[in-house]
Amino acid sequence: MRNLILTLLCAFMLFAGCGSKEVVVIYSPHGADMLGDYEKLFEAAYPEVDMQWLDLGSSEVLGRVRAEQGRPMGDVWWGAPSTMFTQAAQEGLLDSYTPTWADAVEVAYHDSGDAWYGTFISPLAIMYNTRGLSEAEIPKTWDELLNPEWKDKIALRMPLPSGTMRTFISAMISRAEDEAAGLVWLKQLHEATAEYPENPAMLYDHIKKNEDRISVWIQPDIVLQRDRNQFPFGYYIPPQTPVLTDGIAIIKGAPHSEWAKKFYEFVTTEEALVQQAAEYAKLPARSDVDRRKLPEWMQSVVIDAMPIDWTEFSAKQDEWCSRWDNEVYKATQ
Repeated sequence: MRNLILTLLCAFMLFAGCGSKEVVVIYSPHGADMLGDYEKLFEAAYPEVDMQWLDLGSSEVLGRVRAEQGRPMGDVWWGAPSTMFTQAAQEGLLDSYTPTWADAVEVAYHDSGDAWYGTFISPLAIMYNTRGLSEAEIPKTWDELLNPEWKDKIALRMPLPSGTMRTFISAMISRAEDEAAGLVWLKQLHEATAEYPENPAMLYDHIKKNEDRISVWIQPDIVLQRDRNQFPFGYYIPPQTPVLTDGIAIIKGAPHSEWAKKFYEFVTTEEALVQQAAEYAKLPARSDVDRRKLPEWMQSVVIDAMPIDWTEFSAKQDEWCSRWDNEVYKATQ
């Protein structure tokens, strides 16, 4: 990743650029591999630009965009669950932009005011170490995570900084009879959880080293670690699984707005989406991408999506996650 100090210094020179090159600054949770690769690809296509990026958790990006309101340093927010983009749009933190491929995205996968558009679809799955466990042995439903045999064998990525885990927590409350019942379920899961790794890299390392551990994570990232890094990971997608819509948006008042639009379009062409599917296991949200060009596992994936009112979900997510933090996690510290 580009040196953070350099990024911040360049951001103070918003309209003057950084050195002799144009600048575009990307905030993203997509990880160093994907961001580094697209830095090379974008700069090869546009030699006059210096693409800089910060690899942050989804919640950290939202916090940063909020903190920089009125004086933004970033241009494009690339990657996060739609609930976070919806929150940002409601707070006036995103610019309206209609991409050239807008007609190829279902209404459910973009903001009604064009503040953000979906790029990828990501179902939640149960992840396990294939060296120690088989698909036949692992839980097949969310409720089976609470079975006694899994006590102290669950590792969950620390939830609050993670858009993925915030979605999981909120979904488990949303599906329950009421909020109280949802929190009781989450307390039982917390009691069965042995560790909360701080970030995805630590979660992957932990599951890799502990053959009896299972976790909850998005299926595309599990496949990516399996295929790209040869980690011993398997997965099972339970019925009624939350499906995250991963999006992209231009930050309100982006200092390099024209380059922001170019980057937005560059990473969302059909060619780019097919490459992202092959290299990073990202399932495209666009309906016009030729499925025959996608990886075989992606063509055959079957998802039983949990029905979710995403508008209500987005409005309640902060409250639900705060209750989890105070009434579940901190209550046992």
